Amino acid sequence: MEETNLLLALRGKTVVITGASSGVGLATAEAFSKYGCKLVLAARGEEGLAIAEQRCRALGALVLTVPTDVSDYVAVQQLLSHALAFGGKIDYWINNAGVMASGRFEEIPIEVSHQVVKTNLLGYLNCAHAVLPIFRQQKFGVLVNNVSIGGFMPAPYSAVYSATKFGIKGMMECLQGEVSDEQHIHICNLYPQIQRSTGNMHSAKYSGLDFKVPPFAADPKDTAQQLLKLTVQPKKDKFPDFSSWAIKVVHDLFPKIVVNTASAGMRLMMKLKDAAPNGGNVLRPSNYPHRIYGETIIPVPSKTTKQALGFGMLLGVALVMLAGKKK
Repeated sequence: MEETNLLLALRGKTVVITGASSGVGLATAEAFSKYGCKLVLAARGEEGLAIAEQRCRALGALVLTVPTDVSDYVAVQQLLSHALAFGGKIDYWINNAGVMASGRFEEIPIEVSHQVVKTNLLGYLNCAHAVLPIFRQQKFGVLVNNVSIGGFMPAPYSAVYSATKFGIKGMMECLQGEVSDEQHIHICNLYPQIQRSTGNMHSAKYSGLDFKVPPFAADPKDTAQQLLKLTVQPKKDKFPDFSSWAIKVVHDLFPKIVVNTASAGMRLMMKLKDAAPNGGNVLRPSNYPHRIYGETIIPVPSKTTKQALGFGMLLGVALVMLAGKKK
């Protein structure tokens, strides 16, 4: 949509964003700030929320921060109450808060795995359960879920994280059916690939893993724009870019090859690296840095290079599919 149309559509809207203190969540908060929205920013850490509030106010938004652990349903209900008192209504709710633990399944402490489920799966469940009755009372509202490509394919050596993403996808698809008789209530799912955000820096790592984001990961600001656009142009399911869709297609064609190859790569990294276990932000709020972008293995390539690689991937997928039809 054109900027003028977005401004008309979004001005004065009340938007709740979870996981808003860094990464995609912070990028999303900043994206909405440019259109005169009333923002309710939620995350566990007060320090990160304070930085997010300052950045969004500088862009012209009215901001309320509510420290919230989405795995706690009482805390989510309090977030909802604060949001209603602040904005008088809730137009859009962005489910984004999430944590990740990587490593051999049996080497990740069970309390860490349990919390991944509580934050990711139960967090999205809690938020949906709290806000959908408000949407029904209002007769309008959009719930947007940042699900991840992990809703379609497993992340290597991240079994519990993968389970939560598959679970979110299934739960939200069912809820889409439940609100299908409500003309102005929508549930939208976005399936982005790995992000060049602080998410990896903050994640828990075990089994000697110590890795940085690959340079061809998606720009969190681009993903944030797609989350924003889903609020004004609701769509049940969306891939934010070509790469996310292509990864999903390749996995659909060669699931065992993709999973086994990715797992082999992770095993190699575990042999080459011998980092100390790091619990990350699973059991506690994210530490510094509270920013959008994380560290990459090598400098990020230009958009032209990314486009060339994207076309190369598309051509490769097309050739594979063509070869399969000839057999």
